[in-house]
Amino acid sequence: MDYLEKARRVLDLEIRELQRLHQRLGDNFTRAVALIKDTVDARGKVVVLGVGKSGHIGSKIASTLTSTGSPAVVLDSLNALHGDLGVVADGDIILALSSSGETEELVRVLPAIARFQVKIIAMVGDADSTLAKNAHVVLDVNVEQEACPLNLAPTSSTTAMLALGDALAMVLLEARGFNKEDFAKFHPGGKIGRSLLIPVHQIMRPKNGMAIASSDVLVRDALKAMTAVRAGASVVTDADGRLAGIFTHGDFVRHFQTDSKVGERLVSDLMTLNPVTIHQDKLAVEVLNLLERHRIDDLVVVDDDHKPVGIVDAQDLTRLKLL
Repeated sequence: MDYLEKARRVLDLEIRELQRLHQRLGDNFTRAVALIKDTVDARGKVVVLGVGKSGHIGSKIASTLTSTGSPAVVLDSLNALHGDLGVVADGDIILALSSSGETEELVRVLPAIARFQVKIIAMVGDADSTLAKNAHVVLDVNVEQEACPLNLAPTSSTTAMLALGDALAMVLLEARGFNKEDFAKFHPGGKIGRSLLIPVHQIMRPKNGMAIASSDVLVRDALKAMTAVRAGASVVTDADGRLAGIFTHGDFVRHFQTDSKVGERLVSDLMTLNPVTIHQDKLAVEVLNLLERHRIDDLVVVDDDHKPVGIVDAQDLTRLKLL
């Protein structure tokens, strides 16, 4: 058996169903976003309802919505009629997930939900199903074929639900003006929270931990300064103390391969002019973006006068658990 071929078949089938989903997105999606936005803006919440695999997908969608500013809770359809309907309040919106739209446990809850002043968005694979007929907005997640070789296990259908749930959450994020600071507020722990909340001046090496050289020093003197503070780069300044360039250990190695007397040359002849910088008041997440975008290991931190006040070494980010 060719396992890779089988795996690619699964992925191909699910990609095909996602493409079908992409093609049939329409006004109902826009209506769903507007309904959820109005609900959340009015201090209501999204109540996610599903059974089995759809329930698991619903839990993930609820988590994504909540973490991006649209409060959502999961209603266990099995326990809904035994007290858990207490999580539903007038003004909420119900997001119900079911591939068939006829799941017994879910359908049984619909009459009870109808007693509340709520709207129902159905993410369903059958537009003629009981769930669809009881919904105010129907999001079609119909699939032609599950990725399961028996065409039985929910695979393509749950992928479609998950992707559509992500689309709802991300469009809502933008529609509600949810920004990095809001995201950080909800993710204070872990790498994401640290990178979003910590300002640059808290992760940089301060001025006394930098190698700083004036533009008229020799390369060998710049290397001594780098060795003294165990740095991989020397920041070069002009006569007014403003940033003029940067000279790294990598620069030295490259030039040494063609000139064994490179140590006697002026650092200003070999430094990189106009290096990438970041202001001391920016957040650590922007450091990560700059290091990745420019593929550099050292980022000079400057003040309002473009004078170097610190440097961020990529190696330090690993120690701080930001990488």
